[in-house]
Parts: sequence; structure tokens; C-alpha cells
Amino acid sequence: MSASSRRRRQAVSERASFDIRRMPGFVAIALATFLVLYAPIVTLVIYSFNAGMSVALWEGFSWRWYEAAMHNQQIQDAAVRSVIVASFASVFATVLATMAALGTTRVRPFRGQTTIYALINQPLMVPEIVTGVALLIVFATVKQATGYSGLGYLILAHTAFCIPFAYLPIRARLEGLDRSLETAAADLYATPWRAFRRVTLPLMMPGIVAGAMLAFVISLDDVVITEFVKSAGQDTLPTYMLGQLRRAVTPEINAISTVLLFISVAIVSAFFVLNRKKA
Repeated sequence: MSASSRRRRQAVSERASFDIRRMPGFVAIALATFLVLYAPIVTLVIYSFNAGMSVALWEGFSWRWYEAAMHNQQIQDAAVRSVIVASFASVFATVLATMAALGTTRVRPFRGQTTIYALINQPLMVPEIVTGVALLIVFATVKQATGYSGLGYLILAHTAFCIPFAYLPIRARLEGLDRSLETAAADLYATPWRAFRRVTLPLMMPGIVAGAMLAFVISLDDVVITEFVKSAGQDTLPTYMLGQLRRAVTPEINAISTVLLFISVAIVSAFFVLNRKKA
């Protein structure tokens, strides 16, 4: 074997055995990144069990602030309102996102398809505060014309904002499906609706469920759009917490934040599990 061949084989072997974890400083940078990301969250969770009033001075372990939050009527009302808005918004957003995903993946390529994709994902590209101000102007005009000031505005606003979050996993699921299954159903004389109901819909269901869960957690955690759109007495849990922080910071806020954190983590974890099963 010539020297040049040996050098080429050695270079290929080195590239194949390359592992970024062996790079100098990789472990230190990774640990520092995790520390910056999770140290504040761990601190929040620990101090939610603080027995004292201070959010910076540990005075012993206690469930005091969780019990206080559970018996706080304002927190209960805000939590129920958050769940109602998030539930309706996730359902509506998922239905619309499913229709949009079908309309952009189960058709022949056409001019303007990329523009439609960009428009659907507009809330992801535009700063959230811009969307909030735009919705505030529109809904203020509608309120003045109709006199209605109920939760419908919050549900509509959250639906519009959550559509792209539901759309992305549903579209990804559709793009990964084998279209020959739908073709086979058509060859067996299934109508388009029956082929969709019996073949396409069951196969895309993991993406739909994942999109609905993602939309739910995004709606549940939203502050900016809710703050702009809500009427008096329509605080959701995040906006209630924001209002409390402007007055005084107590471990009760830490307890509420911890509960929201674990709910969000549980939903996002389920989202990734569904995606893994899909893959």
C-alpha cells in the first residue's frame, strides 16, 4: 500500500472516530451552560418550600406557601381561567393547524406555497409584543362596536398565537407519512373522506396530540398577549403572578411558579415521548 493511500485511510479513520466530547473545554462549557440554565430554576423550587417570608433567606422546610396558594381564591379563579382559555385555544388551534397542514402537504406544489407557510408561522417570526398590540387595537374596536368583553377575546388571541406551534409537529408528521398507503386506500375504492378517516387521520394522530399539547402549554404560560387583550377581572395565572410581583415578592409566587413549571415539564415531556414514538 502506498504512503498516500495510508494517509487517506488514516484521515478517514480520524474523521470517523471524531467525538466532540473529547474536545478541550467541552465538558466545562457544557457544565457551565447547564448551571446558567438550571441553577435559577432549582433555586426557585427550593425556596418555594421556605418556611419564612423571605425569598432569599432560608428559614426551614415547610409546605406553608403551597397550602396558602391552594386556599387563595384569586389564585383558584386565575388557574381555572387559565385552563379554560388554554383548553379552548389548544383545541381550536389544533383543528385549524391540522387543516392548514393538510392543505400545504396533501396538494401539488403551487406558486405561493412558501408564502402561505410563512404566513402560518407569522406569530413565531413577529415579536410577541407586536402581536399583542395589534390584537389590542382590533379587539378594542370590536368591543366598542359590540359591547362584549368576555373571555372570547382571550381565546381568539391565544388560538391565533398557538396555531404555528400546533402546525409544526402536525406538518412534520404528515411529511413523514408514506403516501402509498393513501394511494392504496384509493385503489381499493375508498372515498377521499373515508381514506382520510381510516388511514390518514390515525397515522397523523400522534402529531395532532403533540401539537395540541404544545399549544396548550404555550397558551397556559403566555403573559404578553394576555396582558394586552384581557379585560378587568380576567387575570390568568401568569398575569396574576406578574401583578403580585409588582406589589411584593413572597414564597407563594415561588410555589405557584413551581407548580406551573412541573405542569409545563410534564406536558413537554409527553410531547417528546409522542414524537419519539412517531419516529
